[in-house]
Amino acid sequence: MTIQVERKDPVRCLIPQGTVEGMRVPGLLYADGRILAEVKEDPVLQQVANVACLPGITGYSFAMPDMHWGYGFPIGGVAAFSAEGGVVSPGGVGYDISCGVRLHVSRLTEEEVKSVLPGLLDALFSAIPCGVGSEGLTSLKGSRLEAVLKSGAAWAARNGFGDARDLERIEHGGCLDGADPGEVSRRAKERGQGQLGSLGSGNHFLEIQRIDEVFDPALARSFGLVPGRVTVMVHCGSRGLGHQVCDDFLKTLSRSVSRYGIRIPDRQLSCAPLDSDEGKAYLSAMKAAANFAMANRQAIGSRVREVFSRFFPGESLDLLYDVSHNIALMEKHSYSGKESWFCVHRKGATRALPPGHPELPGIYSKTGQPVIIPGSMGTASYVLAGAAGSAECFCSTCHGAGRVKSRSAALKAMDARGVASALEEKGILVRAGDLRTLGEEAPEAYKDVDIVVDVVERAGLSRKVARLTPIAVIKG
Repeated sequence: MTIQVERKDPVRCLIPQGTVEGMRVPGLLYADGRILAEVKEDPVLQQVANVACLPGITGYSFAMPDMHWGYGFPIGGVAAFSAEGGVVSPGGVGYDISCGVRLHVSRLTEEEVKSVLPGLLDALFSAIPCGVGSEGLTSLKGSRLEAVLKSGAAWAARNGFGDARDLERIEHGGCLDGADPGEVSRRAKERGQGQLGSLGSGNHFLEIQRIDEVFDPALARSFGLVPGRVTVMVHCGSRGLGHQVCDDFLKTLSRSVSRYGIRIPDRQLSCAPLDSDEGKAYLSAMKAAANFAMANRQAIGSRVREVFSRFFPGESLDLLYDVSHNIALMEKHSYSGKESWFCVHRKGATRALPPGHPELPGIYSKTGQPVIIPGSMGTASYVLAGAAGSAECFCSTCHGAGRVKSRSAALKAMDARGVASALEEKGILVRAGDLRTLGEEAPEAYKDVDIVVDVVERAGLSRKVARLTPIAVIKG
């Protein structure tokens, strides 16, 4: 069916309650005319309406401007479920649990890095495993894996991967409380035990960038972002372990829907009450997978620092922040004048805590949370900061550019070798674990990240701080 939308203001559209039978709240799309034109015939709008049918949903079923079709929930989707009567759904988190991004900031200029760039990129490509099935930097068997699932990035920092000072600059201090390794299946553990410190494949990447433009000089200075200097961005998640956790619990929760008398418009929206045994088990396993993902990015960041120090002795590559964008978290929010607990699902969406928020680390209490928005391969990325307007959507914002072509459609339309050549003609060096990935991830397969970021700023969800442009890319 065609989903009708109503324009609310220049960057907001509504899917009225009742568009799909059983909707408990309206859908709210953050979209200007260009974004809406790209998605108006897309099944993503049906998914936004379907999510609005789930028990306990509060406010709206939200979709960020990078929205596109996903499993059950749209990618770019945000939904908050009341702690009393609400549900948790693996489809609202996705297969790559705690897929996220971190940004390291250097004191090096683009000219300094470009003088050694081919060798530096080769060294990084050699040092950091990437591609389908890639093995990690250390083996995690028995108690070691259990400790990672319980302690996250803190385990990595204690075991030679980075510095404990990094933990303040990772969401939740690099560890989600309440993770239970016992809820993670043996198969999931088998898949993860050799993958810590690996990029994986698909849209995961490591990118060396130049700070191209600053929009808020005061905020940029506080974040250490100086025009012309170099940053390193890492984008990856929980690898095979997180994928298996999602797969396991989709099967479990598909049985619980009928048990609890929950009606869903799409079987991919399998869910369970938050206070049920199944719901609690999923949240505990999801947290363990998220801890693995944060430890994974911490290990990769440590290896990046080691490689840079060989080329630039004394360079520290300070961590700005590490954020997740596939996760469901119990959070306290004030909504409709009342403070309550909600399970906030963010699938392809990022927390954007405003200045003064009690969950911010002290170093960012006055600035708001750094929000890291990767663009498509070969286009710009952004650093944003959380803004007060994000309270409308439970302190959330976009997570990237968002696809306009599926991976298969992109491969049909674009030649991988041609993509590599086009990037190198722009002065962007490329290395890939699998050449096919370059075709799947070509810039033309994604929305214009400049437009996406413009929408969330105009909506008051976050503020632009700086724009980053790539000079070298490693793809899985």
